[in-house]
Amino acid sequence: MTINELIDYCRGRQLYIQTHNFPDPDAIASAFGLQKLFEHFGVESRLCYVGRIDRVNTRKMTELLGIKISSYDELDEEMSEDDYIICVDSQKGSGNIKDLKGNEIACIDHHPFIEVEGLVFHEVRYVGSCATIIASYFEKLEVEPDKATATALLYGLKNDTLNFTRGVQDEDIAMFSWLLKRCDKEMLSRLEHDSMEYTDLRAYGTAIQNIEVYGRLGIAMIPFSCPDALVATISDFILALDAVEVAVVYAKRIDGYKFSARSEVPGTINAGELLANVLAGYGDGGGHAFMAGGLIPAANVLKLGADPDAVLREKILEYVTENTKQ
Repeated sequence: MTINELIDYCRGRQLYIQTHNFPDPDAIASAFGLQKLFEHFGVESRLCYVGRIDRVNTRKMTELLGIKISSYDELDEEMSEDDYIICVDSQKGSGNIKDLKGNEIACIDHHPFIEVEGLVFHEVRYVGSCATIIASYFEKLEVEPDKATATALLYGLKNDTLNFTRGVQDEDIAMFSWLLKRCDKEMLSRLEHDSMEYTDLRAYGTAIQNIEVYGRLGIAMIPFSCPDALVATISDFILALDAVEVAVVYAKRIDGYKFSARSEVPGTINAGELLANVLAGYGDGGGHAFMAGGLIPAANVLKLGADPDAVLREKILEYVTENTKQ
């Protein structure tokens, strides 16, 4: 099935476009872009997510660009089992997207492929951002995005590739050039400024105090609740240290331990495989070779014993040491 056929397949149905839980700019931009593409062909949809939009830059993006996206809590009673759902920037079964009441018929993602039955459309491309894939649909179908849509997609692309320093492919560069000619550059500049809240500084400060470096590996623990996106941002910050090639950051929260991993040497240390192995038996982890996330649910933290930090540190070190030798 092509994207054109997917649009026709959804015609006349109540359609939801779902991001991964606690969506970041790339997820929201991708959902918004897909919504606008479908709208061009007369197919209406609603955007939804599970969790919270908990970073200032993501909230700012939705406000400035007029993106209407709803928490599933607001839609639960409205959604039926017959409604269609398209998942973007995630795949059912990946661990970071909740199975909602509706019928997941399609997914569009740039994370490692997961075999899922029952989908009529399943496109996974190994590019730097999901926004790149959505932008390519506009180009392929010769649909001109409005400035808000082009700006959202460009911002999502820049955000997920860390300003073109992470996981960038030729297609990302091509779509950047295509979107740049169509975006609102003044709005893009506003989105890229004032992206940190004062309370974020506490998490940064604590991570700096707690960081432990073993060779080229940096591990930092934050002993209080942090949003998913902030944990990820701090892992990028730790990776920026000259002495660090692999960074693992985790925060202790009410719902468990939230992890983020980054690797500058994905051929040697695969970030997704690192967290999948370290968290096996305790929780779920995975992602790209160069960036990944994971969670140990609160109920499983006790399995780590009396000193969870020591156990986690040992497991991370063991994985990195063994794979560095190979």
